[in-house]
Amino acid sequence: MLIHPQFDPIAFSLGPLSVHWYGLMYLAAFALFVLLGRRHAQRRPDMGWNAQQIDDLLFYGVLGVIIGGRLGEVLFYAPGYYLSHPLEIPAVWKGGMSFHGGFLGVLVAMAVYGRKSGRGFWAVTDFIAPLVPIGLACGRIGNFINGELWGRPADPSLPWAMVFPFVDDVPRHPSQIYQALGEGLLLFIVLWWFARRPRPTGAVSAAFLVGYGLLRFSAEFFRHPDPGIFSGLGFDLSTAQWLCVPMVLVGVALLLRQHKEP
Repeated sequence: MLIHPQFDPIAFSLGPLSVHWYGLMYLAAFALFVLLGRRHAQRRPDMGWNAQQIDDLLFYGVLGVIIGGRLGEVLFYAPGYYLSHPLEIPAVWKGGMSFHGGFLGVLVAMAVYGRKSGRGFWAVTDFIAPLVPIGLACGRIGNFINGELWGRPADPSLPWAMVFPFVDDVPRHPSQIYQALGEGLLLFIVLWWFARRPRPTGAVSAAFLVGYGLLRFSAEFFRHPDPGIFSGLGFDLSTAQWLCVPMVLVGVALLLRQHKEP
């Protein structure tokens, strides 16, 4: 049985400025997006992307992640609290970011960029879909360093069962690592391979929707569920699992539609 190392969330300080590990993970995610984006553009010149356009994508994506992620946390997970404390809504430095909110924010940002650039929504999302999972992995590593989003109780005989001392002395699943390996590394490998050659428009985006939805849905069985507005709907599913259901359904519908088209 392992013990969480209880890392200091502050990586280093520069005078009065404290740099947190979680912030560094976000920076790593954005840097990897650019590096992988340029590599993807080189191996798929038919998609017609250049370095400047990838940098523009990052700018739009960062806005979508931060604004959408925060609003998702407010609306999906703690609307009562933020209704009582509205001044804390923009306080992103205190933590609280929802993937599904960030995902919706990125979709809006990509729709705006697609319209502005004349490329179209699906052409943009097909390009960025393989670039996203590694960034998700970075975020989950940040969660592990912070000791947040811990897992459900695990059998003490599980070799990697971990105690999070700041929570309790119960052995738990290190669900942050599960998610980093699943919806992060594994999904990246699958999508990077799938997007290596031309596919029907929307196919890579659909693969991301199905892949992430299924992997996150499965990971929630090992992660301590966050309270949210959908957690009481039944079937003992968490809010995140309910939010994954439409992702998978939309992804499957897209794949089926493309399969029927010549």
